[in-house]
Amino acid sequence: MTAEPLHPDLAPVPRSRSERTADSRLLILDAAVACLVEDGYAGASTLAVQARAGVSRGRLLHHFPSRAELLVAAAEHVATTRLEEVRQRAAGLMDDGPAGRERVDRAIDLMWATFQEPPFWAAMELWTAARTDPALRGALRGEERRLRAAIAAVADGIWGAEIARAPLYGDLTELLFTSMRGVALVYAFEDRPAATDPHLALWKRLAARMLDLDGHG
Repeated sequence: MTAEPLHPDLAPVPRSRSERTADSRLLILDAAVACLVEDGYAGASTLAVQARAGVSRGRLLHHFPSRAELLVAAAEHVATTRLEEVRQRAAGLMDDGPAGRERVDRAIDLMWATFQEPPFWAAMELWTAARTDPALRGALRGEERRLRAAIAAVADGIWGAEIARAPLYGDLTELLFTSMRGVALVYAFEDRPAATDPHLALWKRLAARMLDLDGHG
């Protein structure tokens, strides 16, 4: 005898075609990011991504007709997700209302931490490969501009309105971003705690001077 369901009214609702499509796209993007982080650009082939995602070849090509489109979309996906996580972390970090020098120091600690996480290394794999891959370079260029604008918006929220109004704030955040990106590359082969990097204290001193916070923090 076939057992009757305990709660017939709670039977699963069939997913729509658009929901199934969104789910398979997310599986592919997550798999592509994992391949980039764990195996590098060379190991992030469409076949490797397809196998990790557990989808058909046709399904992968339906979403992403080329490898360049797939990997750039993967980088955009993880970066967007991480930006939201950083925004939430910043809210917790700043919820006691720090001001002046203390707020700047916390903002710099948070910025630096993001350069030690998987999204940064996925992006590094793509940026390096783009030097000799014209298709990837073209796909990445527009996405990079959009992402930088999104990062700037999140950064403004982390630093706070008062600091963001400082005359040299734009110069400072640009300098910090490019400097942190360069220093972070060393950690591809250095096995030491990033939290003790000597540049961290240097960035904080520089920020205090550029924002005219010395003696006011």
